[in-house]
Amino acid sequence: MVESGKSSSASINPFEVALTQLDEAAKLIKLDSGLHKVLASPKRVLIVSIPVKMDNGRIEVFTGFRSQHNDARGPYKGGIRYHPQVSIDEVKALSMWMTWKCAVADIPYGGGKGGIICNPKQMSEGELERMTRRYAYGIADIIGPRTDIPAPDVYTGGKEMAWIMDTYSALKGNFVQPEIITGKPIALGGSLGRNEATGRGLSITVREAAKKLKINLKQATVAVQGFGNAGQFASQLVQDQGAKVVAASDSKGGVFNKAGMDVIALRKHKEKTGSVTGFSGAKAISNEEVLETDCTLLIPAALENQITAKNAGKVKAKIVAEAANGPTTPDGDDVLYKNKIMVIPDILANGGGVTVSYFEWLQNLRREYWSESEVNERLDKNITKAFLDVYDTHEKYGVNMRKASTVLAVNRVVEAVQMRGLWP
Repeated sequence: MVESGKSSSASINPFEVALTQLDEAAKLIKLDSGLHKVLASPKRVLIVSIPVKMDNGRIEVFTGFRSQHNDARGPYKGGIRYHPQVSIDEVKALSMWMTWKCAVADIPYGGGKGGIICNPKQMSEGELERMTRRYAYGIADIIGPRTDIPAPDVYTGGKEMAWIMDTYSALKGNFVQPEIITGKPIALGGSLGRNEATGRGLSITVREAAKKLKINLKQATVAVQGFGNAGQFASQLVQDQGAKVVAASDSKGGVFNKAGMDVIALRKHKEKTGSVTGFSGAKAISNEEVLETDCTLLIPAALENQITAKNAGKVKAKIVAEAANGPTTPDGDDVLYKNKIMVIPDILANGGGVTVSYFEWLQNLRREYWSESEVNERLDKNITKAFLDVYDTHEKYGVNMRKASTVLAVNRVVEAVQMRGLWP
């Protein structure tokens, strides 16, 4: 699950951002205009109406989406988010980014994404279960273990994945099919190391970036915007490498302590109080101030469009490692690149989650399970290679890391599309 933060630029259309990024990559590689059009549109977008009987007896109708962008390299893969700001353009953008993310990580998946417009914080567990199962019923005909494998995202986790798996299994043969979804509880076929995977993958990319920039992580400071699952594990694992976490925030506010804050203690405080706010010895700051903290490493782990042309010039970090999806806009990227700040883009930095989801899927298909050390070892090898592939592309084309990652991904997807052809 990725913790939500308040979007500072809610008016920015994420799908337009995704298309702009594709356009830039297409120009660099001189992509055929027809193939460009193929990649610019999702193959399928399903909108489902989700009637749910609420606890008070009345019926509420929610709207859900599932976007399937491209399956040239393998089945669609991507999370399901529950949030009031979910929109069709958001899931289309996120499904495109998932295509690139899977290609950068070089795993045999294409991109998918789903979501429901709702506020899960204002719903009971029973209401959430009924909504989740009805959504699973609504999308059941277009997902499947070899077709489209969903996963958790903003405000969803193992509990929701278990309900979807159970609903799908009952509908499609009435036998347990753990390979339909990833991010499940361990007892239902989840993978060891999955919960920490997004944060661990990010910490691996930070380690490799620090080597390239000759930064000593033992002297580094960290600010994290969005202290949810990904933000917590990323900051903890970077802290384990010697860095000092000086700022953190969630949807309710932020905290700052120049001397550093222990991530485990901060997590316990959040579990107890529901927020990082009020953490002992730290002063209150806003989400915006977290982004502008004087630090070595900034981890945006909230929602998209947090770093824009308006505030990018105030970012003081040497490395921005994106745990969230799409937290930096194209014009924000340009400012950061001009200021010689290395951005480790979302499709590379948070690729650990989908990589271990792939490992979970393999384990489910084979009905065999790996040790946590084996999962982490495979993840490290995979993400290190992905970082080096993107870095090499960045040097080859003389562009920032985001454009390099998109170029690398688009080249890999285009190759698969061309080899498969357009039949029928």
